[in-house]
Amino acid sequence: MNDSPLHAVTGAFGYSGKYITRRLLAQGARVRTLTNSPQRHNPFGQSVEVQPFHWQEPEKLAEALAGVTVLFNTYWVRFNTRQFCFAEAIENSRRLFAAAKTAGVRRIVHVSITHPDEKSDLEYFRGKAQVEKALAQCGVNYTILRPAVIFGQEDILVNNIAWVLRHLPVFGVFGDGHYKMQPIYVDDLAELAVQCAADEGNRIVEAIGPETFTYRELVEVTGKTIGCVRPIVSVNPVLGYSLAWLMGKYVGDVIITRDEIRGLMEGRLYVDAPPAGTAKLTQWAASNSAWLGRRYASELARRNDRQHDYVELRGDGAKDDSR
Repeated sequence: MNDSPLHAVTGAFGYSGKYITRRLLAQGARVRTLTNSPQRHNPFGQSVEVQPFHWQEPEKLAEALAGVTVLFNTYWVRFNTRQFCFAEAIENSRRLFAAAKTAGVRRIVHVSITHPDEKSDLEYFRGKAQVEKALAQCGVNYTILRPAVIFGQEDILVNNIAWVLRHLPVFGVFGDGHYKMQPIYVDDLAELAVQCAADEGNRIVEAIGPETFTYRELVEVTGKTIGCVRPIVSVNPVLGYSLAWLMGKYVGDVIITRDEIRGLMEGRLYVDAPPAGTAKLTQWAASNSAWLGRRYASELARRNDRQHDYVELRGDGAKDDSR
């Protein structure tokens, strides 16, 4: 009989959840995943037990968490579509936390965002704050991790900046492009999450990386790294969104939302705090420059295709060589 602790990870076949799962398995823990994509490619085989989310059946949702010591929650959505929306994600998160309480889960390690704000008119950041509030009120001890931008093999933002640089003669930044961000490597985030399983009481961690970039600097660094240096021009945010919307129609995706543009320009991806990660984006990009931006990474493709791995969906043979 395996007496190792049983932990649950939401979305173990996705992005950050996959790295958290790898870390837990390496420590000898048993892992169960709760997922909306039980048919997605499982890189862990029999090592991970798979349970679908039972959003409309609270008793089954609690049963799926039976025996779990720590729940690692990465569940969220990036924007509203016909298939999913923020309001649904907020309500589902409340159900998940209530089920964890019913099941006797000892701790929840929850991935949020820098600068969540219940009073914000940006639905993304307001929704993140509402989920944090629901977590604080659910009666289970918690750690909240607040990353700004996550980079790694399955990354969307940095990969698609590189993709634009490879395909267009110029790159437009919203406004002056001087707003800051602090990207954290996905495996650093996973390591931090697993460490937080041993926390006592309640804790909030600004999960940021060791490098700070302005958006303009991030584009410049990415262009130099992949050998596609382009002129960077400032564009009106309204015009920039319109151009991104048109490009999104071309690739069949939502490239960026109005909320994301405003969040960037309002400085919501920057905090004055010590870094929680050690891996540098500059070094990671240099190690992976051969494939970075070769293929577009589609958020909608990930949501609509519930079978293939995220990297398989991009189809560029990407292999993370940073570690």
